[in-house]
Amino acid sequence: MTHHLKRIYLCFCAVIIGITLSACAGDPLQSGLDPFAPMVFKEGTTAMPLNPPNQATLLPFYVSQHTIFKFAVDTDSILIGADGVTRYIVVLTSPSGSVQAQYEGIRCDSFQWRLYGTLENNVWRENPLSSWRAIQSNVPNRYQAALAQGAFCNFNSQEKSIKAILQSLNPNGFIGGTKPTNSNGTP
Repeated sequence: MTHHLKRIYLCFCAVIIGITLSACAGDPLQSGLDPFAPMVFKEGTTAMPLNPPNQATLLPFYVSQHTIFKFAVDTDSILIGADGVTRYIVVLTSPSGSVQAQYEGIRCDSFQWRLYGTLENNVWRENPLSSWRAIQSNVPNRYQAALAQGAFCNFNSQEKSIKAILQSLNPNGFIGGTKPTNSNGTP
């Protein structure tokens, strides 16, 4: 009978060890797959545009009553990246009529923007000091905030539909010059 009890004991120990090991394999702290851990941003590659802004698809948008510049986005240039970055060409026009085109990106999850490059003599030049910067909502030339709040972002999530972005940029319904509100209309 002792031999039989020893065998049962060994089987019992093997089952306990198996259960323990399988429990450890599913532990998110052990496996590193914690579903509640913050996601680390990994930006995809960004290629500079090949052409200058398309004059036929430039769409002006309202920024604020305090700005003296005019702003337009090239709707053909809007790219909704799988990395969470919406990239676009923006054209800034000063009161004197000088024009500058920039290739930029907006991250909705962190409310940041990045200048990838500028158009100089009809050639795109990369910005060697490009880095992510906080979008400023309280400055006169707050065009990144206007684009993020009015079209590119759905609160802190990237808008995934180009159709929805184009509808939001419609000058008759563009709300980028205002702060987003909650469902009660409170800022």
